[in-house]
Amino acid sequence: MKKIKDNTTTITNVIASSGSFDIELIESLGTEDYKSLMEISASLAEDYGEKYILTKNTINKYFNRSGALPIIARFENKIIGYIIGMPLELLSQEPWARLDENYGKFNTLYTYAFVIKNDFKKKGYAKILKKVYISWAKKKAGILYNTGHVKLGISKKFKGQIKIIAEINNWQGTGEIFEYYRRNLDPEKIYEN
Repeated sequence: MKKIKDNTTTITNVIASSGSFDIELIESLGTEDYKSLMEISASLAEDYGEKYILTKNTINKYFNRSGALPIIARFENKIIGYIIGMPLELLSQEPWARLDENYGKFNTLYTYAFVIKNDFKKKGYAKILKKVYISWAKKKAGILYNTGHVKLGISKKFKGQIKIIAEINNWQGTGEIFEYYRRNLDPEKIYEN
């Protein structure tokens, strides 16, 4: 696991940009951005509970972890959202991850978190962030699939080859039914060995 020792400066690469809107791949997340990420994650707490608010430990665990695909969205240089992909194998503590048919094949990127600040929802920013994330997931060596958990019915809105693997009642204590989906990132089998 790649860790930083409370570095203050975030190191990113801008991977998409349009006017005042940038999408950045995180190389190393510094403490200067912790507060913004924690505030954005608070919107998850409204729907799912306090345990979904990021902490310093969870930020280091997921944003600064080797193998992860952490991406942030900025508008006028302020973070407005983030999405984090994790190789399925890095989630070995989760029983559902170990039960996935692709666990151990190192070919699946799990979308751990995807959040946009409330003020920026329904304005197209989330859609662009997700498209860039999927594009970068396809570029990761050996990654053929993207999985994740979303509220029941959400995956019907996704484009591409999507398969519902399971429905989970009361996902993570939310009281909601969630779907575990799998997106085939390489349906033409261009990158498969």
